[in-house]
Amino acid sequence: MKLIHLSDLHIGKKVNEVSMLEEQKHILSQIRGIVREEQPDAVLIAGDIYDKPNPSAEALTLFSDFLSELVRTVRPVFVISGNHDSAERISYMNAVLDGAGIYMSPVYDGQILPVTLEDCFGPVNFWLLPFVKPAVVRHFLEEDEKEEITSYDEAVRKAIDRMRICLEERNVLVAHQFITAARRSESEEVFVGGLDNVDVSVFESFDYVALGHLHRPQSCGRPEVRYCGSPLKYSFSEVNDVKSVTLVELGSKGEVGIREIPLHPLHDWFDLRGSYEELTAHDFYAGTRYQDDFVRLTLTDEEDVPDALNKLRTIYSSIMELRYDNTRTRSGLTVVGGTADVEKKTPQELFAELYLLQNGTELSEEQTAFLEETIEKAMENNR
Repeated sequence: MKLIHLSDLHIGKKVNEVSMLEEQKHILSQIRGIVREEQPDAVLIAGDIYDKPNPSAEALTLFSDFLSELVRTVRPVFVISGNHDSAERISYMNAVLDGAGIYMSPVYDGQILPVTLEDCFGPVNFWLLPFVKPAVVRHFLEEDEKEEITSYDEAVRKAIDRMRICLEERNVLVAHQFITAARRSESEEVFVGGLDNVDVSVFESFDYVALGHLHRPQSCGRPEVRYCGSPLKYSFSEVNDVKSVTLVELGSKGEVGIREIPLHPLHDWFDLRGSYEELTAHDFYAGTRYQDDFVRLTLTDEEDVPDALNKLRTIYSSIMELRYDNTRTRSGLTVVGGTADVEKKTPQELFAELYLLQNGTELSEEQTAFLEETIEKAMENNR
């Protein structure tokens, strides 16, 4: 059985106030071409269909057109809601859409039933798990079970435990969560202190796990637990990423083949650095895609260049960001450590570091107690 795995379309997204709709139209058309060529048995779309819970009319139309074209080539199409989506909007009219071969994840209600397809090796069960928070899962548990669910890991584990999975058959899960130690990019939503972490062991019952949420294609723990990544770059941390769709071939139980099919954007992203004189030299940009594609320019001049942005736009038509890197900018306060350090620290530790950085003194005992109480209340509301 051949599957195509997509996620994180973020239809309607703007980057630095620049609409990505034209880029998305181009890449979705390319994906439809891949589907026509590969003729898969199903398409899996693992959440973050839209960039906002209330997408624009243009975003709704674009995804509707995309789905309509897909089901002319392949049925079924499985779709779940991500953390950027409204679960209610994604599940709207799913009873009608099921008949058209489009299976939208329902709003989580404590139970998930599979959709089963057959091939020459027997049944394959598809389980659609929308993005869930601890509070969502706890709502459907008995009182004596609720206290057990205090983290995202426990919430997802409990949701999967409640599925009646036949381990002798092949099982595919479509989910949208953050797996511990997976590589993030700057365009993703980050939960402070790693509160949204889920351990990869949660998914051991599944032959393939089609994940959404992270924008870099990668496998976690084992090849069959996989983020396909977003089909487009949405930040300069993704400049060197090669975007793709993931093609999965299920053989008999335990046999899974995976390959990436590269995607080619309408406009690429470039991170350019140098002095104003270097960046405006004809030999630097002539014959490149820099003039038309999305660029971030970092000027190394010690003095600010008057009206630099407007001057540079005469060469680089799609500047996403202009910044300076010089003695003055490097002399400002910086936080020690990077993203990896941040993810390992608790919210209390991060706030205490920020307070020390801004005020030159540590939190008092009274302030620390107030902080811990406030964070605990906030986390409780989020569960």
